[in-house]
Amino acid sequence: MEYRPYGKTDAKVSVLGFGAMRFAHPEDTEDSAATVLHAFEKGVNYFDTAPGYCEDQSEIIIGRAVVEMIKSGRPFYVSTKSGGKTAGDVRRDLETSLRRLGLETIDFYHCWCVMTLEDWRNRLSGGAVREILKARDEGLIRHSVVSTHLPGPEIHHLLEDGYFEGVTLGYSAINFIYREAGIRAAADRGLGVTVMNPLGGGIIPQNEETFSFIKTNPDQSMVEAGLQFLKAQPGISTLIAGFRNRADVDDAVRAVGQDAPYPAGHMESLRRKLRDHFDRLCTVCTYCRDCPEGIEVWKYMEAANYFMIRASDTPFDRLKWHWDKKIDELDRCTQCRLCEEVCTQRLPILERFGQLRTGKPG
Repeated sequence: MEYRPYGKTDAKVSVLGFGAMRFAHPEDTEDSAATVLHAFEKGVNYFDTAPGYCEDQSEIIIGRAVVEMIKSGRPFYVSTKSGGKTAGDVRRDLETSLRRLGLETIDFYHCWCVMTLEDWRNRLSGGAVREILKARDEGLIRHSVVSTHLPGPEIHHLLEDGYFEGVTLGYSAINFIYREAGIRAAADRGLGVTVMNPLGGGIIPQNEETFSFIKTNPDQSMVEAGLQFLKAQPGISTLIAGFRNRADVDDAVRAVGQDAPYPAGHMESLRRKLRDHFDRLCTVCTYCRDCPEGIEVWKYMEAANYFMIRASDTPFDRLKWHWDKKIDELDRCTQCRLCEEVCTQRLPILERFGQLRTGKPG
């Protein structure tokens, strides 16, 4: 396992991090904790969790694993978050997380999921950021971090005043143009960078024919190719993948362990092709889940991805056989645009709905 400095901190984090949001059976604490410990034995030392993950069981699972990791005497790092807008909200979240995790100090604590610049201003005025820094001064957290879905050019606003020691953002071969400026802004300030959603919500490994050009050799799997693409870029500290079970851990550890340096000029060639074709696909983050009409927006957007990647495909089969959905459910849409307001990528969702209805990709 490769280990990298986390910005200017003294932490050396594994290039592969553990995303504790997709356990196959989160209700089984012992089995899920065994998956965490399996990753730890494979060399993973960065563990990312949050309140609400896995039916609110994720922090409890990580806490169970922490007991055993402490016994090992080897270093590890726990990351968790608060989406609170006020100082009181953050303090309550922090105290709950400390109790669930069984820790006196949390290594990386996030101002979680900043969606818009207005949201950021509200975190500042409400005291959320101040409370995170206060907790750091009190020794309850070691490093202050921000998690965001802002476009890359806007991320510098979160970082310019020096509140944070790192940033966590969604970044992959399908949306790197959208967030690349955020990576640069962090690197310019010597901050740690954690990449979430490194395989584009599964789009990359599920579409080998479309994305095979990111491979460095024909024998690479798409998981290997997607992770190696990110490993090859400077400024990234760790890539967090969501693991369901031990087999998922083994696959990802094998993928990041491959030595696949990019030939001269290959990265720039990739950048040109990705810039031209693949930076506006939905990453299925599901932040659009609170539709007032009960439409599961992300399922239609995921079907639209396949439509955009392969224009000859019909989205209706994808909706029917993968999601058990019918296109006429979109008739309930009132065009309130709430889904577009919360979309982490600012995608034209209603326009995509229209394309799905007509069977004509944009």
